[in-house]
Amino acid sequence: MNIRSLTRGDGVVIGAAVLLFIASFLDTYGGDSSNIPNAWDNLGLLMSVYVGGIIGAALIVVARTLPQPRTVVGLELSTVGVALTVFAAWIAFWTIIDPTGAIDTEGFDVEVGAGLILGLIGALLLAAAAIATPLVPALKGALLPAPRPAAPQPYGAQPPGGYGYPGAQQPGGYGQPQPGQPYGGQPQPQQAQAQAPQPPAGDFSPFWFAVPVPRPLFAEDGSPTPIAELAPGTWYLAVEQRGAALVAQTQDGRRGVLQDTSGIQRG
Repeated sequence: MNIRSLTRGDGVVIGAAVLLFIASFLDTYGGDSSNIPNAWDNLGLLMSVYVGGIIGAALIVVARTLPQPRTVVGLELSTVGVALTVFAAWIAFWTIIDPTGAIDTEGFDVEVGAGLILGLIGALLLAAAAIATPLVPALKGALLPAPRPAAPQPYGAQPPGGYGYPGAQQPGGYGQPQPGQPYGGQPQPQQAQAQAPQPPAGDFSPFWFAVPVPRPLFAEDGSPTPIAELAPGTWYLAVEQRGAALVAQTQDGRRGVLQDTSGIQRG
């Protein structure tokens, strides 16, 4: 799961779900007939508005963070989640219109409580964000900023060796001489040139990049089945170029071929 694939709209969905959860503990009705303190004492209202909306929000967020779409009875998780949020908003609206329903309130003064009002606001906000996120560009932006990539080491670079590092030269020239070295352990210029790592052929250097939209990463053996999906908002390391394609490495160490490199952002 990749939380960096969450959008601003998903953030609104999460916030609305939290608002619904809080509203479920507030008074549903007020006045002289307040026999139902909150939604937890009314199972039908609880499951249809509050729990239903929270489950819908969870399905939307989980579907966004999965690398591959998941389905339930042939429908994608996000589709089921949006349907639940709309259903919760619909029930919350009509509950405000007719707050008592089948409850016998003859002779009592019934008022709509803060739980119903806040629940309606949360359900409407949740449904609106779930529907508008794929349509409104402002809600499509990444919720979490992409981390700044660490500067990749040049190909063939070795970690610096200090005092006590295996193979490091001892300061002052008093260490034991290595084979083929004069007393003092300093290599001859010809030997130093021969031992220096040679860069690979070509002028390609590894670089970090991010994709603008989710794109599949295929196996290096040419298999048509994707091995991973690169998500926007995450940095990946390009380790090799093959024509117009790139060999990319994911954060968990998997390597594959990115065939569509249009619009990528270099780090």
